[in-house]
Amino acid sequence: MARIEFCLQTLVVLCMAGTANAAALKPVDRGPIEGLERRTPISVTVALSLPRLTEAEQLQQAIYTPGSPQYHRFLTSEQFAARFAPGDAEVAKIAAAFARYGLKTERSTATTLKVTGMPADIEQAFSVSLHRYEVASQGKQPGYTFRAPANRPIIPAEVSSSVRAVLGLSDRPMFHAHVRTLPGSIHAGPGSTASAKTGHAFGSLTVTDFADNYDVQPLYQAGITGSGRTLGIVTLAAFTPSDAYAYWAAVGLSVAPDRISIVNLDGGPPAPSDASGSIETTLDVEQAGGIAPGAKVIVYQAPDTDQGFVDAFAAAVEANQADSISTSWGEWEWLESVSPVNDPSDNELAPFAQAFHELLLRASLQGQTAFGASGDGGAYDVNRDFSCWGPYAASVKNSCSLTLSVDYPASDPLITAAGGTTLAGHQVYCLNSACTAPHYQIQIPQESVWGWDYLNGLCAKLGYDPISCGTFGGGSGGGVSILFATPPYQSGIAGVQLSQPGQAFYLQPYGLLYNLPANFAGRNVPDISLDADPNTGYVILYTSNVSGPGATYFAGGTSFVAPQLNGVAALLAQYAGGRIGFLNPALYSLAELHKAWAGANAPLREVAFGDNWFYEGAHGYNLGSGLGTLDVYHFAQYLRGQLQ
Repeated sequence: MARIEFCLQTLVVLCMAGTANAAALKPVDRGPIEGLERRTPISVTVALSLPRLTEAEQLQQAIYTPGSPQYHRFLTSEQFAARFAPGDAEVAKIAAAFARYGLKTERSTATTLKVTGMPADIEQAFSVSLHRYEVASQGKQPGYTFRAPANRPIIPAEVSSSVRAVLGLSDRPMFHAHVRTLPGSIHAGPGSTASAKTGHAFGSLTVTDFADNYDVQPLYQAGITGSGRTLGIVTLAAFTPSDAYAYWAAVGLSVAPDRISIVNLDGGPPAPSDASGSIETTLDVEQAGGIAPGAKVIVYQAPDTDQGFVDAFAAAVEANQADSISTSWGEWEWLESVSPVNDPSDNELAPFAQAFHELLLRASLQGQTAFGASGDGGAYDVNRDFSCWGPYAASVKNSCSLTLSVDYPASDPLITAAGGTTLAGHQVYCLNSACTAPHYQIQIPQESVWGWDYLNGLCAKLGYDPISCGTFGGGSGGGVSILFATPPYQSGIAGVQLSQPGQAFYLQPYGLLYNLPANFAGRNVPDISLDADPNTGYVILYTSNVSGPGATYFAGGTSFVAPQLNGVAALLAQYAGGRIGFLNPALYSLAELHKAWAGANAPLREVAFGDNWFYEGAHGYNLGSGLGTLDVYHFAQYLRGQLQ
């Protein structure tokens, strides 16, 4: 308890938001908001508790249990609202309570409210003082300011039982994109493996190569393109739609000229830019829409805040137009568990995580398939978030410990966590600035868990250790959640693990910040993997606000896998003749029934080699690749057989 209280009392601003680097942990308090900001209304999102949560969870289990009368009998958005959402009378009670503080309440979705008022009234309602904080620039990272409460908010007692979370008191950037490119110290040379069918070399693969690698072509040959399906993409950066159309045209796809729709939440994100992560949204749309060229695409985009993320996802679930939804943004899950409104030491989920979990529950009940990128920090997600790779020393500025950890929202048990692999083949690298012979060559004999430790020899040849080389930690996010318990579909699956002992996160100058539970029976991440290694990666067509339109080569990260699975889900849904819903029960039942990897027509492919810097590939389930990779065509056949 003392540790958590220290965090809440001494590092309130740190605990309220994820941060990208250690320097950002020390924002300067510039005092209470003032001037125009003090005179400008603020809108916060109030996420409502589900009054019949247990009943909803029981129905979700029944919907995904073969043989149940409710099996795959999905709810409409209206049916969910009528059965499980707070009623009008309850919302009126909440609105009346906030009206006493001078606040206006509007219902945004069945489970979220928009509460608006002057800052002074917001402060009074939630017993906070809103301050402006400043983060100094570091290296190439520009400085910025943000608004946040200087103390823990308190939900008014008369509505506390009805309110799950209050989001938007802080407007600090929360999440980061999971797109990766080659480290600056490494340069690819000529002669890497090329696709036998397209001739594309590693680093310039396209959705056509994806279709060849993961057995999608038989579906295309049968006329399955995602027609009649809609893809939803939840993102926190704007993009240039013409980039996606240019990409699809460049790879020879015929698509509807008006297939992309954009829904802006909370005013939408800033204009497209490199700094905001627009390349992430661009690749999400290009990949998902390229794999399912016949599907419609709806992009739900919002500012990079906790409020924006929830509002964008809530809009996608409320509308219920998207058959499948993916997001490639995330952060270390424990940063969400330390909340100014709830103490995680009581083993309850923090308000934000619980509110988002209930949105995923609703999506599952409605038959919407959800995918989240598992992260690109290998087994050490927190270190990726803080850009600090250890070791910790109290006397070394900004040093930290190396801590096993997983990314959120991929760690939520109601989303399919998308991990990453390295494709088999020949890789060639430069050893001098002119990239003349001799070159450094690496042969990957078979598809493996993505972890850049296989580049250690190259880094040594170039005179770097793995950290200075920029490769340490680069790999597929995977491990054991310490926020969510093992879900039923993972129980009894060989290879599922408990959390490791001795995992504490130290950060100079604060010392011990988090002491993670050992041997916790947590949700295991990832569930399924596909190629995510930039070294065996893809090309993106992207318009930079700095350099203009162009192609980005050697792009990768689990950012690719989540939207690729989104596109695959559209193909599966068309092939099956309807929504496929939450995918994990079907995936894990294959392993449980010993149908996953056996035979020429196996729907999954084991990833038994490689590692993510800690967890190794293995036959069966493993924390590097999950259940392995998909054979899309054979999985489609299996799934259609289950649903018909």
